[in-house]
Amino acid sequence: MSDLDTAMLARGRRARAAADAVRLASAKMRSAALMAIAAALRVRADDILTANARDIARARANGMAEAQIDRLALTHTRVEAMAVAVDEVAAFPDPLGVETARWTRPNGLDFARVRTPIGVLAIIYESRPNVTADAAALCIRSGNVAILRCGSDCLDSSLAIHAAVVEGLAAADLPEDAVQLVDTPDRAAVGALLTGLDGSIDLLIPRGGKSLVARVQAEARVPVLGHLEGINHTYLHASAEVGMARDVVVNAKMRRVSVCGSTETLLVDRAAAERLLPAVAEALIAAGCELRGDAEARTMVPAMTAASDDDWGHEFLAPILAIRLVDGLDAAVEHIRTHGSGHTDAIVAEDEAAAAAFLNRVDSAILLWNASTQFADGGEFGFGGEIGISTSRLHARGPVGAEQLTSYKYVVRGTGQTRP
Repeated sequence: MSDLDTAMLARGRRARAAADAVRLASAKMRSAALMAIAAALRVRADDILTANARDIARARANGMAEAQIDRLALTHTRVEAMAVAVDEVAAFPDPLGVETARWTRPNGLDFARVRTPIGVLAIIYESRPNVTADAAALCIRSGNVAILRCGSDCLDSSLAIHAAVVEGLAAADLPEDAVQLVDTPDRAAVGALLTGLDGSIDLLIPRGGKSLVARVQAEARVPVLGHLEGINHTYLHASAEVGMARDVVVNAKMRRVSVCGSTETLLVDRAAAERLLPAVAEALIAAGCELRGDAEARTMVPAMTAASDDDWGHEFLAPILAIRLVDGLDAAVEHIRTHGSGHTDAIVAEDEAAAAAFLNRVDSAILLWNASTQFADGGEFGFGGEIGISTSRLHARGPVGAEQLTSYKYVVRGTGQTRP
């Protein structure tokens, strides 16, 4: 057994040992830890930014694209946003111990279904250091223990953020092993996590690109909560109002091109394309977006380049948008079914019946009507943050916040009943 394997098994054992203490800690105690973490993030902001500068310099030297560097980069504003998000999770209603159902049987037995923590979560993510704070906060709020493994490109930033997490845990008398960060860039650490660390890990959550998620789903020996790429669509129905269509599409694509909620394909109803597409395209181009369209779309917008077959179903994570004209709602739904990832899809329409049909027929984790796909975010849902957007159909789907990181148990109260 390698030294790394031995070290990872020890991490798992320490996490399992910490799980009972976190599960049994009061809501007040876990809230105190979260508030202390938020305070430590603010105090340590300069250290975090210094570490982040090292990550960015290394990323640029390695040729990382600017869109990816935007995901990696931290500023004072973004560090403060992390602290605010942790404070929000601290104030969020505690999910543990909540009875989600209760009933009494004819024999007098009283049944209750009660939320409980899942246990030890291993969360594997790539170049977004803010996930370190988000994941730690949501695991603490939900009574879980976390082993975090960030991408090597954000390791220095994540270590600096993790130091604030450890400080907050200690301030609330919770075990520091409740949130561990794998401190090596060695890729073999991911392989160790996928084994489950000799039964220590209850759930794996990959948050990253297609190759990472595919590897985790293929090799994991423990349950996986999937987060696939955001191949998201916005469909402009023939009834769409042009001003709303323009504003929603520009925001959906260009607010932040590197987030998983960014629209990657625009579908335009052929019946209204001449009315809708030129104005929307003009606004997108003015915002700095490269447009790639089918032949008919290009006749309406000469500045548009030709879309390839690979552009349909591609997550650009860049200021690039694929555009296709479709023959109505049926064709839009079929395109999304063929090329989408089941993450987030939207319709812009004044026709309520058409919108209702779209929301019913498209089977994605998040569906929007007359709103930007950039609202695919746990904070915007009022969840106080998220681990990611689950595209799984089991356990949790959509934004995964504190409540979605719980399981349940049944508590049965009797008065001496025996079964005949």
